[in-house]
Amino acid sequence: MSSFTFSIIRGDIIKNYQIANYIERIYQNKHTPFLDPNEQKQVINRLKKNTYFIYSPYPSSEKKIIYTKQEPEIKLYEVITPHKLRHQDILGSLFSINLDPHTYGDIIIKDNHYYIYILKENANYLKTYLNKIGNNSIYLEEKNINELENYQPTLEEKTTIVTSLRIDQIISRITNLSRKEVITKIKNKEVILNYQILTNQSTTLKEKDIFSIRRHGKYQFNSIMTKTKKDNYLISYYKY
Repeated sequence: MSSFTFSIIRGDIIKNYQIANYIERIYQNKHTPFLDPNEQKQVINRLKKNTYFIYSPYPSSEKKIIYTKQEPEIKLYEVITPHKLRHQDILGSLFSINLDPHTYGDIIIKDNHYYIYILKENANYLKTYLNKIGNNSIYLEEKNINELENYQPTLEEKTTIVTSLRIDQIISRITNLSRKEVITKIKNKEVILNYQILTNQSTTLKEKDIFSIRRHGKYQFNSIMTKTKKDNYLISYYKY
């Protein structure tokens, strides 16, 4: 068994343990942390209908919390900075301070304002350690939790021509990385497809598949628009 295969199996075991732990928390009338759509589905599939509630910071949020009785306590912070930030800049800084991704919700960028939802019990850690994003000094300002309750994300639609719908080909095209660099990122677990670590570089993308590449951002494959005379594909995709 290769080390890469062993790593995949070990990751599956850890993930199954986490899902079981989330379900146990619900049985104890506690809430889960922020879960991505794949985790939400796995938890909900093991619960009886009408025995739980779902907390969503705003209608189309991806990361949500499942609870039974008491709604979870969440705080909302705005990142104050004169500099323009990217989603991956903020996410990278959260990783750099070793903040568990389950403790915070979606990162929102709206009209050059930047927001982070976080569980109340992790708020002090965030305020203490997140004081820079990249090389830019920032500070966090607490906002009313309902300030973004009607927020709707705006996705940037783009098009490109690819020779194949394989994910490694599409990533190479939209990021200008070489195929070799893309394969290295996949092996290093830096590519997430539908909220799971991508393990197969030849995976064919389907409409509405969501994928992210560390340090390059998050995307959604939209559709095949047409085929060219050379049998290539003109595709459209969204950049978050």
